[in-house]
Amino acid sequence: MTDTVIELSDVDFRRSGVEILRGITLTVRAGERWALLGPNGAGKSTILGFCGAQTHPSSGTAHVLGHRLGRVDMQALRHEIGHVNPRHPLGSALTMREVVLTGLTATIELAMRWEPTAADLASADAAIDRVGLGHRRDARWPTMSQGERGRALIARALVAAPRLLLLDEPTTGLDVAAREQFLETVDALAETDPELTTILVTHHLEELPESTTHAVVIAHGEIVAAGPVAEVVTTEVISRAFEHPIRVSRADGRWAARAGRAAPRAA
Repeated sequence: MTDTVIELSDVDFRRSGVEILRGITLTVRAGERWALLGPNGAGKSTILGFCGAQTHPSSGTAHVLGHRLGRVDMQALRHEIGHVNPRHPLGSALTMREVVLTGLTATIELAMRWEPTAADLASADAAIDRVGLGHRRDARWPTMSQGERGRALIARALVAAPRLLLLDEPTTGLDVAAREQFLETVDALAETDPELTTILVTHHLEELPESTTHAVVIAHGEIVAAGPVAEVVTTEVISRAFEHPIRVSRADGRWAARAGRAAPRAA
């Protein structure tokens, strides 16, 4: 696949005179499934802000879905980007179906004076079915579990048929079972939406979906490594980024990290 979805070229970002990112260069293509890894405060959220057309770089250039930030209607561009954030600031008791419908209007609450069409309702129901929650479509937000909310937000993102899906630490607050259900839902997208590009932000290797194809690791506002996941998510790279000896392993398609003690000798 050759379609470029994200292209960051020598991007710097400063806030209140403080340098947050420097020299960020990254290319993400259609259908790739990226992980954005790094310790807290490394600059992951800022990079995601560029990808989501929320933030302009201080210098350098950022292209998202073929449009250069600063020369495009950012609000219009955001309609082509799905965003899953577990801190979704919904304040009212919308049903799951209503929450998903807000993905069509790119709003948090139901848009005033907007009535969904029959096609909109069918699209919302189809998105809910895709994440395995058809039996809960009438459940209200305050009564949903954290896992159900996470999958509902994936449905909300998918209902607008985005070209890019951003997942911002999406398993925050989930128990083990809910985390695994969520990751299974993400992995299924690789089969049902092969052209959809995803970027998942986390600092826990255990939260990487099996379908991850590429990774970028950042620390102190700079890229430590970027490329195919097997070449990037390694003991050497992760230990360097997190400034602590960490042993990385992979089994059955999933990653794990432990303190970098020597492996035990065979008995």
